[in-house]
Amino acid sequence: PTAMPTEFDWDRVAQQYLIEVKRIVKQSPELKTLLELETLEAIEKNTQETAGIIPDFNLKAYQEGLQERYANLNLDSLDTSVYDYREKLKVWQVFVPQNVRECQEFLPQVYEIPKEHQRRLRESNELEADIDSQTWERYKEIYYQQPVRSILDLVNQIWENTSNRYLVILGDPGSGKSMFLQYLALNWARSPLDNVIELPIPLLIELRTYSRDRNSRECKDLLEFFHKGNVICRLNQHQLQEKLKAGKVLVMFDGLDEVFEPTQRDKVITDIHRFTNEYPQVRVIVTSRIIGYKPQRLRDAEFRHFLLQDLDSEQIKDFIYRWHELTFIDETDKLRKRSRLQRSIDNSKAIAELAGNPLLLTMMAILNRNQELPRDRPELYNQASRVLLHQWDVERKLLADPRINPVTIDYKDKQAMLRQIAHFMQAADKGLAGNLIRGRDLERILIDYLESIKVGDARTVARLLIEQLRSRNFILCFLGGDSYGFVHRTFLEYFCAWEHVWQFQQTQRLSIEELKTEVFGNHWQDESWHEVLRLIAGMIDARFTGEIIDYLISLDGEEEKFSNLFLAAECLAEVRNISGIATTADKLLELIKGLTKYDLNYDYKSYGKEAELVRGIRTQAVAVVAMTWQDNRETLPWLKQLVQSDDNGAVRSAAVREIARGWKDESDTLPWLKQWAQSTQDGFVRSAAVEAIALGWKNEP
Repeated sequence: PTAMPTEFDWDRVAQQYLIEVKRIVKQSPELKTLLELETLEAIEKNTQETAGIIPDFNLKAYQEGLQERYANLNLDSLDTSVYDYREKLKVWQVFVPQNVRECQEFLPQVYEIPKEHQRRLRESNELEADIDSQTWERYKEIYYQQPVRSILDLVNQIWENTSNRYLVILGDPGSGKSMFLQYLALNWARSPLDNVIELPIPLLIELRTYSRDRNSRECKDLLEFFHKGNVICRLNQHQLQEKLKAGKVLVMFDGLDEVFEPTQRDKVITDIHRFTNEYPQVRVIVTSRIIGYKPQRLRDAEFRHFLLQDLDSEQIKDFIYRWHELTFIDETDKLRKRSRLQRSIDNSKAIAELAGNPLLLTMMAILNRNQELPRDRPELYNQASRVLLHQWDVERKLLADPRINPVTIDYKDKQAMLRQIAHFMQAADKGLAGNLIRGRDLERILIDYLESIKVGDARTVARLLIEQLRSRNFILCFLGGDSYGFVHRTFLEYFCAWEHVWQFQQTQRLSIEELKTEVFGNHWQDESWHEVLRLIAGMIDARFTGEIIDYLISLDGEEEKFSNLFLAAECLAEVRNISGIATTADKLLELIKGLTKYDLNYDYKSYGKEAELVRGIRTQAVAVVAMTWQDNRETLPWLKQLVQSDDNGAVRSAAVREIARGWKDESDTLPWLKQWAQSTQDGFVRSAAVEAIALGWKNEP
């Protein structure tokens, strides 16, 4: 081909050509439309390459995602190996709506923890200013004056009352905070799609996941988190924003306490506050454990604070009924085991207290499937701890870590660690009332034990164990604010008692004299220790318990309202067979019967503090005899004699109540009560009989 002249400029020709093409395109409508379309396609392609696939706003897919993630009841913390509950129990089938009490000015549990731990929490910016005892008492009184209400009623009101738009729900480990939010989300997810369009969309955000995504820069804020974060089903942020502006969304932030680092937690709170400012019509619920939670910032952002209450007796009964309806096929087996569990709870104050926690009530329902709940509490707690310890799968966690050689930490090792942790906790400030240990102390105890059983790299292993506690509720769990404790104080008491028994029976570090004088002698006046002392009495041989009872009898307990004798009776009740200590038991019985006649040796007013003290000791003596010696055939006639002839109205009333309680199933109890209700001129007895009939036989004609 002919060569171009040396002065020929290709760039200039191309530029001139481009100008001419643009002129032609502008003059032609068809070509102009085609060019714009190609430009838009190129922009879309570049955007997708940069941001990935843009999610749509598919509510049906979101419904399905919620059900796949949350519908099955999560039993990860419990041993379910005896029966496969997976996919058999749905959250909405077993969820029992709890009650809440407003705690806007005051979080009771926070100021009940040891002062030293309060100080550490303040230093790490996880607790607000200290309050004096007078202010504490005033706040406590205000808190207990707040009405108890259903949590579902509270949530329904957030749509009716603008002052209730934002809520914080606080609760202990295993109290059902997360399950409640899941229940709300699943209610929406199970609604027909036609209805869903009109209903507020529930956005359930697990704050641990959000904080992690935010720190790794996968999202910059909450809206972008739902658009492209690690969520169940991504939703287009532009369409979601329209819903948020219209207030057609319920946003639920679960687990503020699970953002462990305080500065990160503060950033999350800032994000939540900013979110409510940007979308003021949206309704918001935040959940958190109590310790380490600082209410002031969300309080200033118009959040109202509520504390989850333990399940009451009717709620427990409702759960037990539902559980057995869903997990048993054979009708006879179902009825027998349902009534068996209910009876265990009704007959034991300690078991009833455990049952108030939804996680532990579920544990008891699982335990009840294959065996009767043990009547002696030490054995019940032993079996309950097995259920809770089974899932604390230490070895699987250790095997997954390449830094650690294979380690065997068996069930007995876990129990030994818990005994030592409990022993440390009871010796600390506030002791058994605290149920609290800081991370550093917990790590040291674990390291010492692991080194004693020759585990290599004990520090790394200990830290991995603690890391596990932060992610799930085991028998030991994370409480918030670098604090750990037993999932229920009952287990602290049990393992503390077991450690004393271990030192007495296994290692002989405690003699019977030391057990009497140092353990019982130092703590019989402290009511927070009574459960531990009772458990010890039930775990050792009866002859040693007899010696301890004799020791308690020998003490002068008048200044302490004879709590030495009442504790001795509680210890006696723990003994399975008292025939070997019958003399001691008889002596104690006569002493407590004598307390029904107790009086002061000086004159006092019949309506003052002294009269109240005397009345309290006498009526407590009636109740203790009735409960401890219920199987003694002389007890019922003795109570009836009190009703008929005792010169104190409070004692006569107490005897009526005890007969109605302890002998309710006897055929002649109701006729006996009716007779006293109708024929006596004694106002104390008549009133007590009418009240007993109304409580115990309300369905009788």
